[in-house]
Amino acid sequence: MVASTTGNGRGGGLGFDDIKPFTLQVFTGRWFMIFSSFLILSVSGASYMFGLYSREIKSVLGYDQSTLNLLSFFKDLGSNIGFLYGLINEVTPPCVVLTIGGALNFFGYFMIWLAVTKKIAKPQVWIMCLYIFVGANSHCSTNTGAIVTTVKNFPGILRGVVISLLSGYLGLSAAIITQLYYAFYGNDSKSLILLMAWLPTATSFSFLPFIRKHKATQQPNEAKVFYNFVYMTLGLAAFLLIIIIIQKSVHFTHTAYYGSTAAMLFLLILPLGVVIVEEFKIWKIRKMDFNGGDPPQPLKILTEKPNQEKSETLPLAEQTVQKQVYCWQSLFKPPNRGEDYTIFQAIFSIDMLVLFLSTVCSIGGTVTVVNNLGQIGTSLGYPAQRLTTFVSLISIWIYFGKIVIGVSSEFLITKFKFPRPLMLTSILLLSCIGHLLIAFNVTNGLYVASIIIGFCFGANWPLLLTIKSELFGLKHYSTLHTIGGMASPVGSYLLNVRLTGHLYDNEAKKQMAALGLTRKPGEELNCNGTECFKWSFIIITAVTIFGALVSLILVFRTRKFYRSDIYKKFKEVETRTSETEIGMTQKVGPSDQAREG
Repeated sequence: MVASTTGNGRGGGLGFDDIKPFTLQVFTGRWFMIFSSFLILSVSGASYMFGLYSREIKSVLGYDQSTLNLLSFFKDLGSNIGFLYGLINEVTPPCVVLTIGGALNFFGYFMIWLAVTKKIAKPQVWIMCLYIFVGANSHCSTNTGAIVTTVKNFPGILRGVVISLLSGYLGLSAAIITQLYYAFYGNDSKSLILLMAWLPTATSFSFLPFIRKHKATQQPNEAKVFYNFVYMTLGLAAFLLIIIIIQKSVHFTHTAYYGSTAAMLFLLILPLGVVIVEEFKIWKIRKMDFNGGDPPQPLKILTEKPNQEKSETLPLAEQTVQKQVYCWQSLFKPPNRGEDYTIFQAIFSIDMLVLFLSTVCSIGGTVTVVNNLGQIGTSLGYPAQRLTTFVSLISIWIYFGKIVIGVSSEFLITKFKFPRPLMLTSILLLSCIGHLLIAFNVTNGLYVASIIIGFCFGANWPLLLTIKSELFGLKHYSTLHTIGGMASPVGSYLLNVRLTGHLYDNEAKKQMAALGLTRKPGEELNCNGTECFKWSFIIITAVTIFGALVSLILVFRTRKFYRSDIYKKFKEVETRTSETEIGMTQKVGPSDQAREG
């Protein structure tokens, strides 16, 4: 219990007079901000659910597979073009980009719902592409408004763990939305599109006041708190995995869905308990300071920035010379790896080119599975009710991929100097197993493939984001992250639209010709059997192996860099900051402390 029966709150508890100001502190603090980010991200993964509602779009609007894959390409394009949100977020509060994203999300998916339910005239293909581009683009606003703000508010701990945790909630969102969909609407897939329109928007708007930038302070054991959050999300993911298996094995009534959804929501809000505990610790420190006590470990204000310190310590003559060097003169003379590259130095570097090519091969193949999961399951003869199982499994394993690789890669590189690019190569080779299971239609292989592909899809992102920050520095990280994200829609267009959609339609036309049928205008084009996706995924497997070989070039080029202490300069800054704090503490003598008391 944090409340006491006394009115003044002494003795370590909260008095009745303290409840209102303490509640205000909770809602305006950094910890409730990150809890709000968890909730926003947990319902923001509509781009991962295309495999569920794409069947409705295809059947109602009479699309062939190439057209449907064109829609999925614009979805991927929209969810990866976020540089405008970054620019807006530089000069406005985070609530601005979240408001814009919420409005775009509702408009895009609501218009798709109107089209699928035939409440409006059948839109042209380019208009549908625009709708899904606008709806998916809200994904970028969530990343900018929630993830970037959280990282800036908590700069003093393991950044990889923070990013993995937040993106992990995004990975779980498809499974969370699916459970809510069953509880709200039963098994009406058209209503799923409506749910994706209003739920993320309503959640973002509800928590807008709490997503804001705070002064970068640091509490003792902040990293431990974030690991507690990780454990809670692991519990949520394990529950969702178990409940999906149970729903697959037995018949679930609507009442049972209500019960499972209530349990899921409880696990979803469980981190609020940690938030209250941490804010209570801050409350006690402030109360002791106000009452003349001696708090054991005060909050630290993080003001030192490595990049600024480095430039300020340079001799004046050297700074002048640096200013006189034009961009084009230093374009092909980048600094050492780990130092801050300029944007053009990073873009035109061989390391970025290798990383971009391997990303096209890895993300292009896995996103093809995510976007075509509904059609893959239908063509291979899986029951329609099982398709939601595949989407939920992929969502959960996307989460596990982000969390497991985000945390384990940090451990491996710290303890054993295991290079992250080599782990990226391993993930590429692992995804080939999932592609081959689909290509040859192994019995119940789609269940295993959805797990493997989901894990690999999720694992790619923390690896790619961290490798870029390590090789090219953090000064222009937000811009380089956006540019690197363009590899996903490029891979999606080449492997999903041009390859998979084209081969699927050709096989469907052959099947219709064999039956003596002719496709009518506006009639959907369906393909059944192993041959529909066989050659597509054999080719995708070959492309992925090529991507793994390309990534080995990066492994070879960066082997010396990863054998060194890549965090050395940050440790030096931390040491200097600690020495400064000790010096300032020594200047405050007993008499000063007595006066403060």
